[in-house]
Amino acid sequence: MLLLVAQSSGSSPGRQGYKMAVGADGELFGSIGGGVMEVSLVEQSRTILSEAPAVAGGLSQPVREQIHRKEVPNSSGMICSGRQSVIFKLLTPSDTRTIESIIGGLQNAEQNQLFIAPKQLVLKSGEPGLPNFKFEILTDDDFAYEEKLGFKNHLYIIGGGHCALALSELMSKMDFHISIFDDRPDLNTIEKNRYAHEINIIDSYDNIRDEIPSGQNVYVVVMTLGYAFDKLVIQNLLDKDLKYFGVLGSNAKMKTLMKELKAEGFPADRLDRIHTPIGLPINSRTPEEIAISIAAEIISVKNW
Repeated sequence: MLLLVAQSSGSSPGRQGYKMAVGADGELFGSIGGGVMEVSLVEQSRTILSEAPAVAGGLSQPVREQIHRKEVPNSSGMICSGRQSVIFKLLTPSDTRTIESIIGGLQNAEQNQLFIAPKQLVLKSGEPGLPNFKFEILTDDDFAYEEKLGFKNHLYIIGGGHCALALSELMSKMDFHISIFDDRPDLNTIEKNRYAHEINIIDSYDNIRDEIPSGQNVYVVVMTLGYAFDKLVIQNLLDKDLKYFGVLGSNAKMKTLMKELKAEGFPADRLDRIHTPIGLPINSRTPEEIAISIAAEIISVKNW
């Protein structure tokens, strides 16, 4: 059984796209939010799996609403005040080829679209501009769910030093495709970076604008070798519409740089969007601590 959070709201512990597999042999993988709700839905799945031949034509209740409050219909047993709709999708041997294609696409970082309906599990080629998720309940026994597979967010790190290495390692555990850009081909931290999906050695930062797209799923972190390079990158990327734009540097350095750019005629409203000094103020010192502060700020922006 595939359990999938089709939509969620409020303080629901399971967010849209969370998935869990319940095997007929009792094996579990993934999570749809945990707690007593998950335990209950796993038990319901096991009951259905024990009756699988009888329900192969379709489940009578393929979408189950979970409300996280006490003493309400469809109460999940939790009290966090959110709600989530969970799809029950019975998988059979006939779905094996589609599942193998899904796995292969994810391993190859392909942008595909997953479509699920009560009697369908289909993998489609992704198209630019499609939403990450789309869910519609058509009738009590029918629904349509679509999800963009692969990385939904793109992190571009400009500069490949120690902080970039630490940030790459941390962000590689999240839903981000990570690209590094640096103009130093023999940098040892570039050689050590096995966490970024792409490492690009460029001649200079003069043309960095051509490497970074605009987009509401695009996050940019600037941590080059020094002031002049940071300034050059900012000048090149300032008119890009980005979800997040952060620049590493001390408070004094960044105040000076912002003042200089404004004096040169760069739009103040654009400069004010830059997160700098970068990261949440946790008094970070080491590259690993700095990476945590930056990652926390990115997550805050992403989930706001």
